[in-house]
Amino acid sequence: MDASELAAQQLFQLQGDLKTKKVLVVDRHPDARNAMRMMLSTLGIISVQGVGSAAEVLRLVKSNGYDIILSDYQLEDGRDGQQLLEELRYKKLISLSTLFMVVTGERSYKNVVSVAELAPDDYLIKPFTADQLQQRLARALFKKFAFHQAYRNVDRGRYEDGIAACIQVAEQYPQYQLDARHLQANLLNSLGRFAEGEALYRQLLEQKELAWARMGIAVAVHGQGRIEEAIGQLEALVQDYPEYLAAFDFLARLREEQGDAQGAQQALQAAAAISPNNTLRQRAVGDMAVRNNDLEAAERAYNTVLNRSRGSSLRSIDDYANLSRVMLEKGNIAGAKLVAQDLRRDWRGDKQGEMASLVIDSLVQTREGSPEKAAKTLASALELHKTLVAEGKSDNKRPLSQKVSVDLAHACMANGKDEDAQSLMRQVAAENNEDRSVLAHIQGVFEKTGNAEAGKALLESVSREIIDINNKGVLAARSGDFEGSVQLLIEAAERVPNLQFLVNAAKSIYTLMDQKGWQPEQAERARRYLEQARSRSPDDPRVISGREMYQRVARKYGVPMDEEHG
Repeated sequence: MDASELAAQQLFQLQGDLKTKKVLVVDRHPDARNAMRMMLSTLGIISVQGVGSAAEVLRLVKSNGYDIILSDYQLEDGRDGQQLLEELRYKKLISLSTLFMVVTGERSYKNVVSVAELAPDDYLIKPFTADQLQQRLARALFKKFAFHQAYRNVDRGRYEDGIAACIQVAEQYPQYQLDARHLQANLLNSLGRFAEGEALYRQLLEQKELAWARMGIAVAVHGQGRIEEAIGQLEALVQDYPEYLAAFDFLARLREEQGDAQGAQQALQAAAAISPNNTLRQRAVGDMAVRNNDLEAAERAYNTVLNRSRGSSLRSIDDYANLSRVMLEKGNIAGAKLVAQDLRRDWRGDKQGEMASLVIDSLVQTREGSPEKAAKTLASALELHKTLVAEGKSDNKRPLSQKVSVDLAHACMANGKDEDAQSLMRQVAAENNEDRSVLAHIQGVFEKTGNAEAGKALLESVSREIIDINNKGVLAARSGDFEGSVQLLIEAAERVPNLQFLVNAAKSIYTLMDQKGWQPEQAERARRYLEQARSRSPDDPRVISGREMYQRVARKYGVPMDEEHG
């Protein structure tokens, strides 16, 4: 198919579909929204809504399925299009099939790089004509049409089906073959099929020099345990493509795995210098800076996070706790108090927010030399913590902040409640045994209170316990005692709901049902475990492969699959 035939096909598809498309126009200027509405109407688009702020977008997308979102860069509430796209993607409020286009007059290098990093479907620089808008929409919508089934499967977590759909796209639409193979290779890596992913990426790289293919190889190589090779590839990649920011993030992660905290921070800061508006990366910069005792860098990063996330669903109680912790370390007691005040104001009526502010207050009062006040405030925080733990077990509420729980343990140590502190630390360490940031936070508290060796002993003890419990369940399964394996792993997941136990318990249940038939009660338990695991790490290959097991066993017995779960 030559270029003219492709353009004609795209335009035909566009003209047939436009009348049914729902469009959301995001611009802080009402006149600009009206002008865009009129321009869209000339293209046959009738269903158009216009809003000026990110907050309005978030409210609307939760109850309306938009096919197209056209967003200006600067928004009404001081936020921007990058923050909006970051939030929509991170919270999975829009599907892969939703067309997101940035419409902007921004020509600033850093702003353009920031937007491009989040990969909108396209972006238009103002001014532009109706014909230009039509051409861009036609091109983007036709690609969405070609990938519809693949995107649908990925959105539903059906990665195996997504791979099959990618192969079909590559065959039916030669112009999208590279994109289809890219998605296919990403899905192979996501499923933990790293050798296949590496082979496909290398095949693509032989055809053309592609930064993302080199990145995919690094992910696949790391997944196969060749970490030094992966680091070498990433270091070469960021040298050749300094604007490929995901490579910096992954390089930081691998350096951290190797115990090179300084190198990890350097990689994150290099990416943040190029694209300073990425909230999640700034949070990671702050965490690594704390690990390296670089309190100035940590304070800058955490301040950036708070300023950019305030009023968005990306905001976190941890951000306030992080900043106050750094300020206390620097001796800025007044600053920590202000952060606590902001926390109470911004999270008014939220029990976790109230508990976090009490913890900060207690630590501040200890620093001020007011032990009686600190002890009284701590007692209130501990009582609220018990309430939140009880509510969390009975309701499907958001998990307790692990970092605030560690800070609560710190306050306990500062007030002589060592038993309470040890209990809190053990539980947090067990539930987050793979989270280096949380474990480093725990060790840091022990060091600050003069108990560094006790901290090491506690973490080593928890690690041994987890390994022993997990091994018993796995060995039972290998010996053919699937019922015993399921029981052991369920007990482990209920007592210590960390990622490893949750996924292993779910997989053991699916394995048993695969052999002995569908059991609704156990299936619901496994579903709950996988949802808990997914809330912790949605892109972990173990979580994804667990969801694939669920889908396979459900299909085997003709059980309708829950859309959100499967």
